[in-house]
Amino acid sequence: MKAIANSSQLSTPNTLGEQAGKAVAEALNPLVADAFALYVKTKNFHWHLSGHHFRDYHLLFDEQADQIFAMIDVLAERVRKLGGTTIRSIGHISQLQNVQDDNDEFVPPLEMVKRLMEDNKNLAARMREAHHVCEENEDVATASFLEVFIDETERRTWFLFEIQVNSH
Repeated sequence: MKAIANSSQLSTPNTLGEQAGKAVAEALNPLVADAFALYVKTKNFHWHLSGHHFRDYHLLFDEQADQIFAMIDVLAERVRKLGGTTIRSIGHISQLQNVQDDNDEFVPPLEMVKRLMEDNKNLAARMREAHHVCEENEDVATASFLEVFIDETERRTWFLFEIQVNSH
């Protein structure tokens, strides 16, 4: 996948330079795909939840989905600011995503919590890898918002972890 736009109409001037912009864009696009995939998975669990803690989990999943959704535009627009192109379709997301889809008809609530906890934990690790690419390419702007997103993702992981620990 080409990260830097081939069309002069999509090229965006920036001070990082073409190679640095390309490296950061290539690190960010899988995060855009993962955010879309995790958003859909979180909403799926929000919609298909049943059981004893329905209200609490339903509200938590909705809150977390909103937070994940808010990352998407920031990440994608940063790719464009760097002169790259970003996600164009569901198929494109499926090519880049690390977060696995969940098509099970029914998932028990604590299993939902466990799956989302693991996905968020793994997403934080991939964001750290992207942050390293930003540091290598002196992209302090992208590194800065990734730090916030890592913190938010670790908070989601923590909340989900606490449910797991206190449910046994």
